[in-house]
Amino acid sequence: MDSIYHTITLRFLAEPSDVNFGGKVHGGSVMKWIDQAGYTCAANWSGQYAVTVYVGGIRFFKPISIGDLVEINAKIIYTGNTSMHISIDVFAGNPRQQQKSKTTHCVMVFAAVDDHGKTVQVPKWVPQTDSEISMEGYAKKLMDLRKDIDEEMRPYM
Repeated sequence: MDSIYHTITLRFLAEPSDVNFGGKVHGGSVMKWIDQAGYTCAANWSGQYAVTVYVGGIRFFKPISIGDLVEINAKIIYTGNTSMHISIDVFAGNPRQQQKSKTTHCVMVFAAVDDHGKTVQVPKWVPQTDSEISMEGYAKKLMDLRKDIDEEMRPYM
């Protein structure tokens, strides 16, 4: 599969309806945007409807202001048989300036499903660059950590 299909970028202006009580963009709005970018990347890669399986370690580094240009970059970093691990970075800044700051990062896992909700196989993503190989290793480390977290949470599920 062509490498252009493993990334997606969404860009838009943060609007007043996105504001929280502190006057910055609400974290829930950012999480919605992350989910939209992740879904778009997963659906684009798999050619299927995709459902969110896991969202891990959302890290908010810096607030986003109303009127900022927001850029959300989503990219496949690992594929299983039916799952796609997607790294998502959010950047924002004044649209009159070139400089954008990273505001948020997380990794999401999506599963491709058919019209009946049954998981289906996804195309294998093969990292090509040193950066992509490093990100695949990052995804595998997170998978191991999730296994430990799942084990700890089991009594409460």
